[in-house]
Amino acid sequence: MYELNLRLVRKQIREWLEEDIGTGDVTTLTTIPADSRSHALIHVKEDGILAGLPVAEAVFAEVDPGLTFTPQLAEGSSVSKGTVLAVVEGRTRSILLGERLALNLMQRLSGIATRTRQFVDALEGLPVRLVDTRKTTPGHRMLEKYAVRVGGGSNHRFGLYDAVMIKDNHIKGAGGITQAVQAARTHIPHTMKIEVEVETFEQLDEALEAGADILMLDNMKTADMAKAVKGIRNHSPHVVIEASGTVRLETIKEIALTGVDVISVGRLTYSVNALDISLDLNGRKEQYL
Repeated sequence: MYELNLRLVRKQIREWLEEDIGTGDVTTLTTIPADSRSHALIHVKEDGILAGLPVAEAVFAEVDPGLTFTPQLAEGSSVSKGTVLAVVEGRTRSILLGERLALNLMQRLSGIATRTRQFVDALEGLPVRLVDTRKTTPGHRMLEKYAVRVGGGSNHRFGLYDAVMIKDNHIKGAGGITQAVQAARTHIPHTMKIEVEVETFEQLDEALEAGADILMLDNMKTADMAKAVKGIRNHSPHVVIEASGTVRLETIKEIALTGVDVISVGRLTYSVNALDISLDLNGRKEQYL
């Protein structure tokens, strides 16, 4: 249901396992018999949105293809404290080798999906799209943006390569909005859009005249934002309008009611609390209920 490039994920997992295991897990190797087999229950210790099941499965498969990973719920499910998310079965040593990496990833991704769902719920019934930003953990952007989708949000650009976004420093460096838009237009393919960040009505007017495809209203008061939206609709109805800048759960509905098309929220992926998820060896489902 949620598209994820598992080929790239597996490549990253190999690097992360190498970082964690190094020359070998001395504790597991010295305490657990080589022929020991177990089952383990992965369960959640607080309410939230589940994300990262395919990633955790890929971790255990990379550690030991002989392990069996059986999800108990679908990705994106709402979960409550005590819910068993997955069962892992096979060599005890292998389960313990993959435990920490699998949990770290599931906890982080579920935390992002949980926060995203909170913002999505705050926008229920409103014709606006919630998107993330590039404020992601280096090396984890693909997974973190995936978690946003699991939570019900959408993705902004993935990197510097897939869209033109002219921000304040580009405007300063180019000598103005008009110069920046014109220069970008001469170099990009006709299929690529140009977005311009504006903070004042003067910048807004210049960006419209320059032919920007998308306008980002950055850090505007909602009254000014509503006025800006009305002006843009009258001048260029086809222009996509994005709101951005210190958007909080308490303010997002007010922002949406100004009539913007898109709201970008950096806090979907940064400063997120991980969802508390644990793995218990040879546990029983009924003990978590």
